[in-house]
Amino acid sequence: MADKNPFPGENNTGHIWDDDLRELNNPAPRWWMIAFWASILWWIAYGILYPMWPGLNSYTKGIMGWTQINEYKEGLDEVQQVRSVWESKLQGMTAKEILADEGLTSYTIASAKVLFGDNCAACHGSSGQGGPDFPVLVDDDWLYGGAIETIEQTITNGRKGIMTSHAKLLTDEEIDKLAAAVMSGNPASEPLFMGKGCFACHGPDGKGMQALGSANLTDAVWRFKADDQLASVKQTIKHGVNDASDPLSREAEMPKFGDRLSENDIKKLAVYVYKLGGGQ
Repeated sequence: MADKNPFPGENNTGHIWDDDLRELNNPAPRWWMIAFWASILWWIAYGILYPMWPGLNSYTKGIMGWTQINEYKEGLDEVQQVRSVWESKLQGMTAKEILADEGLTSYTIASAKVLFGDNCAACHGSSGQGGPDFPVLVDDDWLYGGAIETIEQTITNGRKGIMTSHAKLLTDEEIDKLAAAVMSGNPASEPLFMGKGCFACHGPDGKGMQALGSANLTDAVWRFKADDQLASVKQTIKHGVNDASDPLSREAEMPKFGDRLSENDIKKLAVYVYKLGGGQ
């Protein structure tokens, strides 16, 4: 192509396509060359100032002495200084007293969000909406009550209620009748509710007793939700909950956090859960 260059005297490489498409051999613009050499100088300077060059067993530290861990610690110290003002106020206060202080409540909710995510969200959902077969924390339906003191006690000591298995105490027909009454929202309408002693735990009206942690059977709020809710209710009546004598019994236990979280962290979580919307 070079021997047929139709542009003699032009500073091109002699590579011509489609009669006039050619590759010029011009120098790069001055501004581009300045930027190019400046970037090389900056790269060298960066390698002198900051950790960069690898070695056999280590790396160059840089004359600035900068490290990511030091920057993290400095940032953490700044955060701790801001938090220390609020944290010092929390010392010695009860969760109820924290709730009475609007500023402390706002701080507590903000700082407890991470605590909730780390310790509670796996079961109760990131927003307290409840995971499969785990309680919802944003409604006002509480087995043991939604007072701030009760919530704090639950977090500290955990909960493990027991629903007796009735597989050997009731016939399938009786279980069907009780389940239908529970689904209707009026379990006391079924004579078996009184006759078989269900009222002893769930109360004569079926609304449950918080002292025992027994469920309210009249509000259509289900601890174990299912597509076939009637079958789920039958399962619970027949095999119970946390009944060690029945291998088919449902398992429902709230672990205790008193041995893994500080007193302040538990208070924060109690306030956070209370303010999710279901506290009473």
